[in-house]
Amino acid sequence: MKVLVDVPVEPSFLAALQASGRHAITTLNPPGESARALDPALIREAEVLFCSVPPTNFADMVALKWVQLASTGYSQLFGLDLPGRGIRATNCRGCFDVPIGEWCLAMMVNLARDARQMIRNQEAAIWDRSAMFQREIRGLTVGFWGYGGIGRETARLARSLGLKVHVLARGGVGPRTDVYTVPGTGDPEGVLPDRVFRAGEELAFLGGLDFLVVALPLTKATDGLIGERELRALPPTAFVLNPARGPIIRQDALLRALREKWIAGAALDTHYHYPMPPDHPLWTFPNVIFTPHISGSSLSPRFKERLWDIFSINVGRYERGEPLLNELTAAQLAGA
Repeated sequence: MKVLVDVPVEPSFLAALQASGRHAITTLNPPGESARALDPALIREAEVLFCSVPPTNFADMVALKWVQLASTGYSQLFGLDLPGRGIRATNCRGCFDVPIGEWCLAMMVNLARDARQMIRNQEAAIWDRSAMFQREIRGLTVGFWGYGGIGRETARLARSLGLKVHVLARGGVGPRTDVYTVPGTGDPEGVLPDRVFRAGEELAFLGGLDFLVVALPLTKATDGLIGERELRALPPTAFVLNPARGPIIRQDALLRALREKWIAGAALDTHYHYPMPPDHPLWTFPNVIFTPHISGSSLSPRFKERLWDIFSINVGRYERGEPLLNELTAAQLAGA
């Protein structure tokens, strides 16, 4: 099986694949995550492509049967007609569940205790022991709009700290199969939520929350999904966390919610521009924690190991004709 690897190598996993003697593996040294043309003679016979972004001359990959992405997002595959060409695709969902789950817990504690103001007080040598800096999150309710890997791992952590877990999931909550999960993490059986809401119950879901965690992929259906109606449905004491994608929450509605105090504050790791311009108002809100899309990224210390773990497992499954981990559907590849 001819395999083209266009991602940074994890030597131990590569050596294990090579040791089987069943694969002809060619490794490249990608300059980054931007698309570029590759030598047609090099890619023409590849059956498997392991990459962040397909080459600009992707049409030359006439023997390709499977693409393993080094990202959770897969918009770089839109327009390539993979289903029409009989090409399967998988992503690296699950690689970031642990760091993003930890980011969410950190943000909940920091928002509840107003850590930003405590740091400002420290810098100004202000001794303020107000009750607002001493809140507990135990007993509060966190709601997950979407219950994939990030939602499930954050829910596990939240339950261990005594929070109640509510979930809004269009199809309900159940076991997950054929999805990569770091051992010992998440909620693979779907048994953690205290209450599950379905489509049509959005306002009831939102009305009972102390924290809303946006845990949905960005698709045509979710772009702008959360607007004024949804933000006004939250209690004014609730906080919004968005480690998913910025545009899922409408920017104008979020700015109004913060200015007019429909909500108590927000923690935002995903944004409307990359980078966000320095004059953007979200930088200045005292009740907003603003991080530059680092809750989980390719610089996370365990990312490469987990990415290559997914690929290695999937190589074995592919050879045995078994379902692949994190396989994308035709609808997903069409951007639905």
